Amino acid sequence: MKKHFILILGLSMFLSACAEQKNKTSKDPIAQEAKNDAQYRPGFHFTPNQNWMNDPNGMFYLNGTFHLYFQHHPESNVWGPMHWGHATSTDLMNWEEHPIALYPDALGTIFSGSAVIDFENTSGLGTKENPPIVAIYTNHDAEAEKTGSSTYQNQSIAYSTDKGFTWSKYEQNPVVKNPGIKDFRDPKVFWMDSQSKWILSLAAGQEIQYYESKNLLDWTFLSTFGTGIGNHNGVWECPDLFPMKIEGTDSIKWVQLVSINPGGPNGGSATQYFVGDFDGTQFTLDNEFQADLEKNHRFWTDFGRDNYAGVTFSNWKSEKGNPLLLGWMSNWLYATSVPTEQWRSAMTLPRNLELHKIEGRFILKSDLAIKWDAFTTKKTSRSKTKIEGSNTLVEANSLDLQAAKITVELTNLESTRYTFDLENDLGDKLSFGYDHRTQQFFIDRSQSGKVDFSKEFTKQPSTAPRFGDQNSLTIELVLDKASIELFYDAGETVMTEIFFPNAPYQTLRLRSEEKTNTEYSAEFIELNPSKSSE
Repeated sequence: MKKHFILILGLSMFLSACAEQKNKTSKDPIAQEAKNDAQYRPGFHFTPNQNWMNDPNGMFYLNGTFHLYFQHHPESNVWGPMHWGHATSTDLMNWEEHPIALYPDALGTIFSGSAVIDFENTSGLGTKENPPIVAIYTNHDAEAEKTGSSTYQNQSIAYSTDKGFTWSKYEQNPVVKNPGIKDFRDPKVFWMDSQSKWILSLAAGQEIQYYESKNLLDWTFLSTFGTGIGNHNGVWECPDLFPMKIEGTDSIKWVQLVSINPGGPNGGSATQYFVGDFDGTQFTLDNEFQADLEKNHRFWTDFGRDNYAGVTFSNWKSEKGNPLLLGWMSNWLYATSVPTEQWRSAMTLPRNLELHKIEGRFILKSDLAIKWDAFTTKKTSRSKTKIEGSNTLVEANSLDLQAAKITVELTNLESTRYTFDLENDLGDKLSFGYDHRTQQFFIDRSQSGKVDFSKEFTKQPSTAPRFGDQNSLTIELVLDKASIELFYDAGETVMTEIFFPNAPYQTLRLRSEEKTNTEYSAEFIELNPSKSSE
């Protein structure tokens, strides 16, 4: 009996210890961080395996493969000495990370830049049979910056003869020396075929500088753009210049992208655009664009808070001949404090750009550049249904809201506010939608889950303008665990934001503030990013 008592007592103590350990583990901050990392790591947006990432760099397309380089701190999950990380994809949904491409050197750390394929071997760094990939980037000398120098940022190059996997630094770096400008960085280069020369655009203080070269090694200053034009409430960064046809015409205009931090339409980081003409020397605003710009600056590639430093891929055009854009899906207001530990930050999904002129106004539209059928595992739809009170559109038992693409069309809009709510059983809620009274879109993440890591994260709901007054509205949205990308009116207005629910959202509802005759129809697609490779 005593033996049995001891065994029972021992078993009881063992079970009690297990329960105590289980309870302790559930409250263990390290265990919770690991859970968060898995819960919030996207399924089909690129994230680094470990540590910090920000701006996309040096992107190009070659032989069926997209190359993405990115600002990376391999030793920490917050910003630090910058390297270029590297990843590749053949379908823009599944990414493979590779060893670090560029390390800091005697000239400094490796800030943002671009890469081009030198097909004619103008640089002499490869051969015509094996053209070199040439990266142009900013060396940032932190020690010189500490001394008060104004020339601590210069432009250097590296080259690859194995399709972008290993790199050699050019021995005579830097190739563009700083003339005495504090912020002098982020070179974006392209080949201007009509004039047989390379063009480099560069963020220089509060303006863009342009340079030309015949060989990528020797650069000559051309002109500047930007003084007194557009938003100057922050530092100008990450320029990109490219020609585009106005949709439906043969007319060519040039688009200049400029990222700014802070100064975005909803606070912090964002990217503005300008439409004009480039003659190989000078970029000049289009008169109609300038008039519209002076009335009300609404020219942003994305009105959400989490799309910054977007630039285009070299050597890639869509079927319509348009560029492909990719951005950093975060905001400098809170990027270093979001609730993930092993990794920090993701990239947006890539977007084809289109330039439209609607009722005399230039609008840069975005269209997701994904072949969705290759990743679709489930598809359902709902025909026209009248909005009555709160309408449940879809629940998790019929669609995985952590990996989904949803398209909703509203018809017969009335003077009220239409709100979509993503919800879970814990009371977390992400709200977004459209107010037809004010003709504004919105996102409210104040109740979306974990929000207390930064006061800036939920300072106020984000808003964006609607450019037309149609009586119907199409909304395309993509959900990937902890992000939403919203495309209104076929990409005329775009909003991208991240969020951190305490548990996955389980329900998507639609409601209107007033009783209306508005109807909705919807298509629901569940996504599996690895499906295409199975």
